[in-house]
Amino acid sequence: MEYSGLKRVASSPHIRAGRSVQGVMLEVIVALVPAGAFGVYFFGWRALLVIAVSVFSAVFWEWLYAHMAKKPCTVGDLSAVVTGLLLAYNLPASVPLWMPVVGALLAIVLVKMIFGGLGANFVNPALTARAILMTSWVDFMSGGAYQTAVRGLDAVSAATPLAAPESYSLWQLFAGQCPGCIGEVGRVALLVGGVYLMVRKVISWRIPVFMLGTLFVCTWLAEGSVYAAAFAILSGGAFLGAFFMATDYATSPVTPVGKIVMGVGCGLLVFVIRRFSSMPEGVSYAILIMNLTVPLLDRYLKPRVYGEVRKRA
Repeated sequence: MEYSGLKRVASSPHIRAGRSVQGVMLEVIVALVPAGAFGVYFFGWRALLVIAVSVFSAVFWEWLYAHMAKKPCTVGDLSAVVTGLLLAYNLPASVPLWMPVVGALLAIVLVKMIFGGLGANFVNPALTARAILMTSWVDFMSGGAYQTAVRGLDAVSAATPLAAPESYSLWQLFAGQCPGCIGEVGRVALLVGGVYLMVRKVISWRIPVFMLGTLFVCTWLAEGSVYAAAFAILSGGAFLGAFFMATDYATSPVTPVGKIVMGVGCGLLVFVIRRFSSMPEGVSYAILIMNLTVPLLDRYLKPRVYGEVRKRA
């Protein structure tokens, strides 16, 4: 490495990443497009409007914060676009348009930029914003806010699969023929996007596989039914959370064992929240709780350095 005409020598390991931050974010955006397209196809133009407002707001708030704080503008790394997309995907299509604006403000300024920007946040920005919106405006975020639609017909309010499990079949869940948030109903599209990210080595398979697998096994053991277990992983935001939220670089472990523990913890917490609390869904809160454990997982589950000698008493 050249520096002021001299070679700078550093100790190992010498690692060069083949991707830039912008490149990684672009890959995630590409993987998210199918789920968003399905949401627009299913819910109509209103979903597209919510997505556009959310993305624009996220980019605007990041630019404004950088401008007011006199810091370098970072909107070019596309991380704000990803946050805006994920926030929109966690909202019903029927929410008032001021909600993605407020949500983006919370995600970008309160969770991300105040703590130092990309990589310094200790919880997922989009999920934190969703949790605050859910707590503050329950009527807009649940119940009658969820809609289902048929092409050519007006949207109608309907209970989500988790609230009325007897109303939907596994095929309807898998094909996205059920109400829910904009980005969570297109489960085939989410699966395609998740596999794309794993094949491209943008994310590790460990977190999504162990998260969905743990939720499946826990539900199977509790209910004694494979059908109920399959229903658990195909309903709610399990796919969206497993592939696109729990795998966030800044808020997930860096070690292979840590990623497995993260996945198992998320799946277990989703099961506990759904089964033993008054909330039908628990993906957002499960991931946020596990986000808080990541520093401990990285500290205590790091692999032993080759050639390291155990300390003697």
